[in-house]
Amino acid sequence: MPTSTSDSRLVADLKARAEALGFDHVGVAEPAAPPEQGKRLAAYLTAGRAGDMDWLARRQIWRADPAALWPEVRSAVVLAISYDTGLEPLERLKATGRANIATYALGRDYHDVVKGKLKELGQWLARRAGADVKVFVDTAPLMEKPLAARAGLGWQGRHTNLVSRRLGSWFFLGTILTTAELPRDAGESDHCGSCRACLDICPTQAFPTPYQLDARRCLSYLTIEHKGHIAAEFRAALGNRIFGCDDCLAVCPWNKYAVVAREAKLSPRRDLLALDLGELARLDDAAFRARFAGTAIKRSGRDRLVRNVLIAMGNSGRADYLPIAESLLGDASPLVRAMAVWALARLAGRARMKVLATRHLSGETDGAVQAEWRDAVT
Repeated sequence: MPTSTSDSRLVADLKARAEALGFDHVGVAEPAAPPEQGKRLAAYLTAGRAGDMDWLARRQIWRADPAALWPEVRSAVVLAISYDTGLEPLERLKATGRANIATYALGRDYHDVVKGKLKELGQWLARRAGADVKVFVDTAPLMEKPLAARAGLGWQGRHTNLVSRRLGSWFFLGTILTTAELPRDAGESDHCGSCRACLDICPTQAFPTPYQLDARRCLSYLTIEHKGHIAAEFRAALGNRIFGCDDCLAVCPWNKYAVVAREAKLSPRRDLLALDLGELARLDDAAFRARFAGTAIKRSGRDRLVRNVLIAMGNSGRADYLPIAESLLGDASPLVRAMAVWALARLAGRARMKVLATRHLSGETDGAVQAEWRDAVT
């Protein structure tokens, strides 16, 4: 595409404006996706590696190609914004009585923060270029990571996340699609080399091969997206993680270039760094909503979060959690009841479980909860 001086100036001003709004890296890409992108997505879904994220299969054609999502699009502006806290996420795994939340969810919900900035920048671009724009943050049928790689922001590492030579692993992506013809940035190549740190640290071996993720084994998927019971084989590996997992991101050597987030709204809330598992287990739905209002954690819902909390309690080895877990044996949610049984079995021992089973098992109607009781007493 021929580039005029005015086009180049527009992009330079766009990047300056983005930086002033708090974005840390900006690139422009061709919006049309290569054919192999759609093929890889189709193969991933066919293999069942998306688990119960059935929304990935909906509008699959749009996900495979931004031009199918919006035929009039001519350019994709992809932006990165750091959420690095400067803290060591792997250290939080050692505090077994505390809830471990993925770094990205420790501040305000990034969807709200980033989308607000994108809208402001998009409006500026629309006025300046006389073009239409659409903004996207993670929730639309748009594959942002391949676009970001083509825009020069980074490359998809062996853990499938985007890695940046400027920002390491800790950043969010946002995209502005526009009908304006803008000069493209050079794409980024792979700089993982022979490093396997992200693959080797995964607690559940969720990477069948480099550059491929089986979500069904991923602790982030299991604690956030998965709506059902978490399989027994993954519970011990969950440790004290109740929302997401940072392990594969935290060990990336490119994090030596990470920059602490400039946006105050993405900074960690102090209360989210010191959540007691016992406190969280006692939350009802209204208290859950009030406790996590304005955060990404609210997307899990109360029942899934307490399910995760009970697993973490079972992993803690702390006998003082026994009364709390026992109080949840009659919870309305079978997700919660099942993990209350599992946590008690880990903390109380078989003799106590047999006594509790005489009170609770006969009235239990959920098959998965019944199975937990049988495992606990036999």
